[in-house]
Amino acid sequence: MFISATDREKNGKTHTYHRVMEKQRSALGQWVQRQVIYLGELTSAQEESWRRALQVFDPIGNQTQSMTLFATPEVVPPEQLDSVAIRLNQIKLHRPRSYGDCWLGCELWRELQLDQFWHSRLKADGRSGVQWQKVLALLVINRLVAPGSEFRLHRQWFNGSAMDELLQVDASVASKDRLYRCLDRIMEHRSDLFRHLQQRWKDLFTVSFDVLLYDLTSTYFEGSCQEIPIAKHGYSRDGRPDCRQVVIALIVTPDGLPMAYEVMAGNTSDKTTLSAFLKNIEDLYGQARRVWVMDRGIPTEETLGEMRSRKIDYLVGTPKGKLRALEQQLLDKPWKQVREGVEVKLSQDPQELWVLARSAGRQDKEMAIRRRKLRRLFGGLLALRRSLPKRDQLLQRIGVLRHEAGRAAALVSITIPQAHEPVTKETFHYRLHVEKFKEAERLDGHYLLRTSLKAENPEVLWQRYTQLTQIEAAFKCLKSDLNIRPIHHQVQSRVEAHIFVAFMGYALMATLQMRTRQHAAGLTPRAVLEQLAGIKMIDVHLPVNDGRCLVMPRYTEPAPEQQLLLTKLGLELPQQPPPKIYPDAKAAQAPDQEGPSH
Repeated sequence: MFISATDREKNGKTHTYHRVMEKQRSALGQWVQRQVIYLGELTSAQEESWRRALQVFDPIGNQTQSMTLFATPEVVPPEQLDSVAIRLNQIKLHRPRSYGDCWLGCELWRELQLDQFWHSRLKADGRSGVQWQKVLALLVINRLVAPGSEFRLHRQWFNGSAMDELLQVDASVASKDRLYRCLDRIMEHRSDLFRHLQQRWKDLFTVSFDVLLYDLTSTYFEGSCQEIPIAKHGYSRDGRPDCRQVVIALIVTPDGLPMAYEVMAGNTSDKTTLSAFLKNIEDLYGQARRVWVMDRGIPTEETLGEMRSRKIDYLVGTPKGKLRALEQQLLDKPWKQVREGVEVKLSQDPQELWVLARSAGRQDKEMAIRRRKLRRLFGGLLALRRSLPKRDQLLQRIGVLRHEAGRAAALVSITIPQAHEPVTKETFHYRLHVEKFKEAERLDGHYLLRTSLKAENPEVLWQRYTQLTQIEAAFKCLKSDLNIRPIHHQVQSRVEAHIFVAFMGYALMATLQMRTRQHAAGLTPRAVLEQLAGIKMIDVHLPVNDGRCLVMPRYTEPAPEQQLLLTKLGLELPQQPPPKIYPDAKAAQAPDQEGPSH
């Protein structure tokens, strides 16, 4: 924008009028000028003060220069009536709020066509006219950008964001009751959304869904959970066995795109989940040739037999006990190098192909972890032998040391005094099981895979199995970046809707991840959001001479590194929002001062 001056003759005198102009590119690609604000006449003192404000220092010439403020005078057309005269000395800036990351969330929402999907399924409220798809967009983008509770969104985040401008809504869309009521409307459309997302990702990125990664995690509750039947105590992957939890089974592609999920009771055993999920996927997407990649402990022998009978391919890890059982069978097989530092052996029976993999990097890592734990265990035991505490304290300390050492504790034999014996160096001692230690180190870096894909290249099999890290990254994103835990809802339907919203937030994150891989490799989605969060929006309040107040919402111009990121991702910020006129300054400030309606 720039200020233009125009001379006009009136009653034999020359009057100079000023106005704020904005330069924009038209749909035809041409630059056009548009009047934004009519300033009216300025006195010579005002004009001089503006000129002095534009005094700049030239470091090259080591002198101060005055920049030209006013462009060449232009004639104001008589029919131009949408002009106001403002008071320059009363201009104020209000309500700085986040814009760039919220705008990116809305772009991802539209790119996946979720606005169209939900608009056709969530009808507007006839009484209040609320568009429920915008309420849901608010919930999901909040989960993506600044995850928190619905109450926090209602009380704090909405007013600190530019979602009102981006969604063209007011604060009523973030009322607490409306957010909860939206959660009650979405679960029946979950299966339709799974199919919609799969087709949309095919259109956007031409990805395939013939390899599926399957794993489970858990998330815990805060509260008594008396009205949540599926909230149970079980094996906690969050290290919170004191809290009730639910188990979440998730399917993603090797690219990290989520395909489906299921919420189960917190005490569900991993081995009981796969059969039902196989049927769910066939019901959702039909029968097709798919390869299921899973970690050890999920499928049972019965489930694998069922998959073979139904011609469903799988690739799954096995416990190390199975490796010891098949060691003699694989001993005389030759090693085949599939990549630097990774070798495999193959053994085939009538039903399956067994792949023994050996990774030098993984071997070094496992050995280093075990030795570090053993050093800590021996250090703690040595300190106990020096201090020789009472027997009860000794047992407590040994229990803590064993817990911290994990499986490495099984390699150390600890002799403790009997109940009637004193704690001395003769009654309390320990030693390392050398043979067990050597056996453990000999198997480090080895892992055994089993698959129904007998004709597959062993390098492809190894690569597919290592892609399980993608589903681990998905769980990490859900728990850390999207803050799915802990769950505070105390009604089961709201719990399931909370996880559904987090799933949609992860769908946006995965879509952004695909963009960054294609155009800005090395950047994480969270880094992109944090970078664009530096673009803020501010309301410029311009008091008008007739008492009204002109409000211009304006986002800050992106910094060079932000503009480079937008260019790399193929994104372009929209035009600045149009100005708004209020009856007076108090009415213009009302949106800043009042929170979301209750």
